[in-house]
Amino acid sequence: MEWASQLCENRGLGSKMTDSKYFTTTKKGEIFELKAELNSDKKEKKKEAVKKVIASMTVGKDVSALFPDVVNCMQTDNLELKKLVYLYLMNYAKSQPDMAIMAVNTFVKDCEDPNPLIRALAVRTMGCIRVDKITEYLCEPLRKCLKDEDPYVRKTAAVCVAKLHDINAQLVEDQGFLDTLKDLISDSNPMVVANAVAALSEIAESHPNSNLLDLNPQTINKLLTALNECTEWGQIFILDCLANYTPRDDRESQSICERVTPRLSHANSAVVLSAVKVLMKFMEMLPKDLDYYGTLLKKLAPPLVTLLSAEPELQYVALRNINLIVQKRPEILKHEMKVFFVKYNDPIYVKLEKLDIMIRLASQANIAQVLAELKEYATEVDVDFVRKAVRAIGRCAIKVEQSAERCVSTLLDLIQTKVNYVVQEAIVVIKDIFRKYPNKYESVIATLCENLDSLDEPEARAAMIWIVGEYAERIDNADELLESFLEGFHDESTQVQLQLLTAIVKLFLKKPTETQELVQQVLSLATQDSDNPDLRDRGYIYWRLLSTDPVAAKEVVLAEKPLISEETDLIEPTLLEELICHIGTLASVYHKPPSAFVEGSRGVQHKRLPARAGSGESAEIPDIGQSGPSEAPFAVIPSQGDLLGDLLNLDLAPPTATVPSVQPAMPMGAMDLLGGGLDSLMGDESDTPSVSHRTEVQSPQPSSDYSERELGDIGGIPSMGASLGAAPAVMPAVLGGASAVGGGLGDLFDLGGGVGMPTGSYIAPKIMLLPAMKAKGLEVSGTFARRSGVIQMDLSLTNKAMSVMTDFAIQFNRNSFGLAPAGPLQILTPLSPNQTIDISLPLSTSGPVMKMEPLNNLQVAVKNNIDVFYFSCQYPLSLLFVEDGKMERQVFLATWKDIPNENETQFQIKDIHLNSDVAGNKLQGSNIFTIAKRTVDGQDMLYQSIKLANGIWVLAEMCVQTGNPNYTLSIKCRASEVSQFVYQCYELVLKN
Repeated sequence: MEWASQLCENRGLGSKMTDSKYFTTTKKGEIFELKAELNSDKKEKKKEAVKKVIASMTVGKDVSALFPDVVNCMQTDNLELKKLVYLYLMNYAKSQPDMAIMAVNTFVKDCEDPNPLIRALAVRTMGCIRVDKITEYLCEPLRKCLKDEDPYVRKTAAVCVAKLHDINAQLVEDQGFLDTLKDLISDSNPMVVANAVAALSEIAESHPNSNLLDLNPQTINKLLTALNECTEWGQIFILDCLANYTPRDDRESQSICERVTPRLSHANSAVVLSAVKVLMKFMEMLPKDLDYYGTLLKKLAPPLVTLLSAEPELQYVALRNINLIVQKRPEILKHEMKVFFVKYNDPIYVKLEKLDIMIRLASQANIAQVLAELKEYATEVDVDFVRKAVRAIGRCAIKVEQSAERCVSTLLDLIQTKVNYVVQEAIVVIKDIFRKYPNKYESVIATLCENLDSLDEPEARAAMIWIVGEYAERIDNADELLESFLEGFHDESTQVQLQLLTAIVKLFLKKPTETQELVQQVLSLATQDSDNPDLRDRGYIYWRLLSTDPVAAKEVVLAEKPLISEETDLIEPTLLEELICHIGTLASVYHKPPSAFVEGSRGVQHKRLPARAGSGESAEIPDIGQSGPSEAPFAVIPSQGDLLGDLLNLDLAPPTATVPSVQPAMPMGAMDLLGGGLDSLMGDESDTPSVSHRTEVQSPQPSSDYSERELGDIGGIPSMGASLGAAPAVMPAVLGGASAVGGGLGDLFDLGGGVGMPTGSYIAPKIMLLPAMKAKGLEVSGTFARRSGVIQMDLSLTNKAMSVMTDFAIQFNRNSFGLAPAGPLQILTPLSPNQTIDISLPLSTSGPVMKMEPLNNLQVAVKNNIDVFYFSCQYPLSLLFVEDGKMERQVFLATWKDIPNENETQFQIKDIHLNSDVAGNKLQGSNIFTIAKRTVDGQDMLYQSIKLANGIWVLAEMCVQTGNPNYTLSIKCRASEVSQFVYQCYELVLKN
């Protein structure tokens, strides 16, 4: 609490005795006596009384009854007494707002006191009194303090603006305090600059789109000048602000790096990490062949190493940050391996983190040294640490191929120790080594099999079962080994059961004559005697495969497995980039973006590293918005955020009689309609329609009235192989039902199908969007169309369930162009079993906007009386091509020149057998307007313009050569990421 910290500051101000006496009173009439003392004429007695009040407040006693008496003590010249009264006021103003108004005059008076300490004290206290009623009275004193002659008062006033903004943002904006705060960045005093930056950063976090910190080279220069002279916390504020700046080019980037580098030698670890964050970000823009780049890499290592000599808690924070840095730029610390060797007295959390970094830095040059260390760690007494060390040996084998043999030898030595948990971890990692280097180290299998009886952990048992199943042809008694696991099948964990089922099926396919009874037994246990749906489903799939097509079964079950990757635990690149931008914060310790653990809007801005010089990538998302053709600025499409958070906010209600207006934003507290639905939408590639080249084994359609009871009634065990009879007649719904979503999102607007519509825009045929088996019997097909300027989603809803469906509603997640239903789903009658209904849902572009990946991705939630269902699809960008997209010739010419050349993209449209006039007419039907046409050397050049619903203009030049079926299309747009999707629309229209 702020008042408590200030209390510590006040101790000893003029009192030579200890303050403990104020905490020891036990008088019964304490409040009454304090009241009398507070109204005493003697200054000393009054001060003693206030100290007693503060002491009582500190230990949690309620002394709010003394509010008027304490406030009367404000009228004093004694600085210590004034501080104590202000402490009391901060604590109780919220519970006594009417009384707090009494203090306003004193604040106003104190803000004009000749003593700058009193002026600063008054303005600091004003910021801490979070009472709406009195904030407007404090504006005038605050305005004076922001322009005070004393820098101490100005720096205090700067922070007060941020506090006041938190209480009443509108008031701060109306009073012009934000502009004054921006002016303070040019102040002559570095601490004033630092506090102004801190206040603006704080305000900007709660208003991400406000652009308060308008950073430009001049501002950056002022900040860098102040950086050398302000306190350590001031330096952190300035460095964090610098990290949000994107330099114009590599020269500016190098200049900033040179001026920030001295901060690496600062004694405060927070300053060092903030400096590292700035350098890591700006290094992205430096060419790797630059001499300075190599120098900077060398300079970054020593400060990071120095951080590891601090106390364990600081070491841990440093190690978590180093872990990120090593993943991004391992070359910085590649020669510092010894620093990460574990010390005997390191806490376990430091040991484990060091171990992780050691593996990331392992290379052919230092692997011998690393392995010697890891083998030593594996004999420690700390079980968790030993397990991690054994795993680390396996990871080294996978990462450094030349060391694999030595690693396997080390693991075998550890297995010989017969220490149970060491043996189990070793078996788990050897399984991974077999996956990485097939047919190389299988000679060790015999040694592994000797330890079969000692395995009691699910992961180790599952790994051993996988090894036996995978190499069954090399193990003489593989069937006996697997049968021994089968005896306690129902007592095993799910992981072991699934692995055992697969291993025995593999064994059967390799040795069918010897293991027929074994495979029948495991299939029976998995399908008839198990309650686990995953195990049952896998059992039925294998059963059906084996009974209908053993050859297909062999191809599926014994298919060649892909090699496991070198590093399976690396942080995903885009997340890593974001975390690098948050070095020195909690995000870098959790290894999660702020949006994953910060509630509300604060701190959830997604950051990314700038593009390297000459890479041609844009450092920021190009601007998009409502603007004329020749205007440069556009409104930014927000970047794709936490999709789970967005979809949780879908508020689906049954249709109402009136058409609701589209809300600009959705409430954060909406009920969680998703449950686990996002997994099927986002997680599994097979659920999102996409072009697939996998072999799929079709199962016969199951009976629609499949039930648990019938499953239990299946009698006997079917014969297998030549004697493998038909699989059970009744199969789980997941194996049959409607066909899976076909070819993919591309199929939604299949470029090869459909009928051309010369008089209007092309409408793709409907395709499956939501199969019945994923929506409890509701099947949804659809397509998109633009008719007479209205965007529509044409849907066909089919009820393939046994019960009537009612209460339909639909909602879209936030998307790149704000597509949203313009009204409710008009299904006025119940949907009976086997009935299909066709509807056209009008769409608007006034919904919430968020950049999606890909740009035209649309996530949809459909609700009925049974449940809420989710699917995603892609719409053609031509939906958004508006009818007034024909640009004047002169404007076209000026805009084409105005758009930078790097925003021009060229495409080939192949196999188009149309002349330029026919092509132009077809395109005009989809609102792609030809501005001018000219013929050069037998080539027709069409100059075309398109306007999107959100005001983005797209300009195109299409080259058509007589006799050549391939067109050349050049597209220019300020928002260059739309070019690819515009090209797809050209191809779609011209080929249909």
